[in-house]
Amino acid sequence: MELDPILLSRLQFAFVVSFHAIFPVFTIGLASYLALLYGLFVKTGNPAWERLAEFWTKVFAVVFGMGVVSGIVMSFQFGTNWSNFSQAASNFIGPMLSYEVITAFFLEAGFLGVLLFGRERVSPKVHLFAALMVALGTFVSAFWILATNSWMQTPAGVEMRDGLFHVTSWLEAIFNPSFPYRFAHMVIASFLTGGFVVSGVSAWYLLRGHDVEANRKALSMSMWLLLIAAPLQAFVGDMHGLNTLEHQPAKVAAMEGHWQQEGDGVPLLLFALPDQQAQTNHFEVAIPHGASLILTHSWNGTFPGLSEVPKAEQPPVWIAFFSFRIMVALGLAMIGFALVGLLLRRGGRLYTHRAFLQGLRLMSVAPFIAVLAGWFVTETGRAPWLVYGMMTQAEAVTPSLTGGMALFTLIGYVLVYAVVFYAGVYYLTRVIRQGMTEGEVHDVESAMRPMSASHVAYDDDYPDGYTTSGS
Repeated sequence: MELDPILLSRLQFAFVVSFHAIFPVFTIGLASYLALLYGLFVKTGNPAWERLAEFWTKVFAVVFGMGVVSGIVMSFQFGTNWSNFSQAASNFIGPMLSYEVITAFFLEAGFLGVLLFGRERVSPKVHLFAALMVALGTFVSAFWILATNSWMQTPAGVEMRDGLFHVTSWLEAIFNPSFPYRFAHMVIASFLTGGFVVSGVSAWYLLRGHDVEANRKALSMSMWLLLIAAPLQAFVGDMHGLNTLEHQPAKVAAMEGHWQQEGDGVPLLLFALPDQQAQTNHFEVAIPHGASLILTHSWNGTFPGLSEVPKAEQPPVWIAFFSFRIMVALGLAMIGFALVGLLLRRGGRLYTHRAFLQGLRLMSVAPFIAVLAGWFVTETGRAPWLVYGMMTQAEAVTPSLTGGMALFTLIGYVLVYAVVFYAGVYYLTRVIRQGMTEGEVHDVESAMRPMSASHVAYDDDYPDGYTTSGS
């Protein structure tokens, strides 16, 4: 069997980007959280804020390092696997990647040293400033990377001459039609990721009665954030979907499993088995007119089906269809947990409801899965285009690349990234088990009960929970 270099290059890039994406989507939200914690400590002098800040700084350092290691080699693929694209788009891609390094990476890397090693060497206000600069650097980095990716989805401000993209307007190219929505969607996703990880780890500590005062504060803060960010993400996602329908209708048709218009309105498919060969669906479970209401905001609204797109230009429907439903389902679950948290807070059981705390532990991985599912929709939904409507993947691939070469590098990436992932998880596990104070966190039987751990005691100020004795 002959190996397809285009397919293998797509698989390699998908794997590398997916592996790398889980780190910045966490560090963007976590960096802002660190800046807030250091700010609260500077303002109040409460040591609980300092303990939280120091602990999550350790987590941030490990995740940031994994992101750097996995991200550096990602851009190499433009030259090795997609050299035609690299050459054709160099007038735009080259400067954009340079801007990201100069304005964001240097800012993050420089002040990260102060953040990690300067606590005993600089004043608290200077340390806080370093945390703010690191947080700013993560947003600036996301700005340039997402502007570049959005340009590939909705190219603007360029013209093609002699096989090369020439920038005619930098403002139009950077602030292309999909960029504002994609940037907002990704930033909120980062806050959701940071919020659920912090709440999940805090819940794990509370279940074991470890540093209850600090972890109550962390859980309370993260749940307020999730209560705002989760519904807001649904609103931004709706706007992003409308923008995608305008500029990439084939992607939306694949997401919705919509092949052709039949009757008035388009149903919302809760489940189906798309059959791209037959251009139809099997075993449909649908809400009549649901897709019309969501995507056109009208009862009988319609939009183009995939049957109107030549088969050679149709994206892989299965991936886009099911990835979109995974993302939406997890988004609804996040909203549900945020609302349940509000109800438990009003009832005074936010910190002691064991089932809810266990659920938060499980939900700490949900944002990562949702982000990956969203990226699968974004990237596979534009196929077969690399620069939408202007350059296909077949035109962009390196001409001399063979299937064997692509397979060899794919296996190499998988093996190296497996080592990076194992090392990162190992150190993160050590950091989390060590906790925010001296000593290791152990599983304590029934740790939520007052006499189950020596460091947990009732307090009149916490009638529904516990506080650390002597804190």
